[in-house]
Amino acid sequence: MTAEIISGKDLAKVIRAELGEEVAELKEKHGIVPGLATVLVGEDPASVSYVTAKGKACDKIGIKSFQHTLPAEISEEELLKLVDELNHNDAVHGILVQLPLPKHINESKVLYAIDPNKDVDGFHPVNVGRLVIGEEVFPPCTPAGIQELIVRSGTPTEGAELVVVGRSNIVGKPISIMMLQKKAGANSTVTICHTRTRNIAQHTRRADILIVAAGKQNAVTADMVKPGATVIDVGVNRIGFTESGKAKLVGDVDFEAVKEVAAKITPVPGGVGPMTITMLLRNTVRAAKFSQLQVA
Repeated sequence: MTAEIISGKDLAKVIRAELGEEVAELKEKHGIVPGLATVLVGEDPASVSYVTAKGKACDKIGIKSFQHTLPAEISEEELLKLVDELNHNDAVHGILVQLPLPKHINESKVLYAIDPNKDVDGFHPVNVGRLVIGEEVFPPCTPAGIQELIVRSGTPTEGAELVVVGRSNIVGKPISIMMLQKKAGANSTVTICHTRTRNIAQHTRRADILIVAAGKQNAVTADMVKPGATVIDVGVNRIGFTESGKAKLVGDVDFEAVKEVAAKITPVPGGVGPMTITMLLRNTVRAAKFSQLQVA
């Protein structure tokens, strides 16, 4: 039996509609319009495209977008000054500094300068700490999207054997922490595999839920997957171009083979990707609600 496809594209539309209703309610009942400030330094094409997509997504559900595009030669001091101004701007509830930054700027210093209560990317050490102790306000966007895909696909997580391939600070570590928390949509038994893990297949074949964020094409093949598992492919690998000149993308999982073994699987593209910006929007709405509670 071929696996059910878990469409992040379809789920993102559903969640954005829900968020649109929350935004309308915030505006009507409290006079608050959630605001997201994006800071782009330089003109990297991928970053420009991503920031533009975020702006359009905000507009569609009623979030106010504040876009700041700065020259690549801007000083670290000037960038930190802008971040401080955004921290003190009551109309801005979320701040996102697009990475990577030019080499002459210390990324950590800039990210740590963001008010943790406006850190909608979830990368500030304060928010990482909140995540670890189970009091997350703003979970990192990609892991949050992964969890939504798992839960809303109807995959049981309670007591499930969950294996994560990859230990990055952006995906592997945070999703592992989120899925072992003592709460609904988690409570899984988590194993993390990485480049120094011996016999990764031995672990992946036990997984009821397999999350793959290895950064390598075909890192997981059909013989490494437990029949009936739910497989979440986080990888994005460019393997050439289509006839129209568009980049051809594949994940870290051998999709065609694994879909014949798994019960549920995410595609690439159209799986985890659309959920990342959606969770950024959700965190921004949360930040606006948080600001309202702080004032009340």
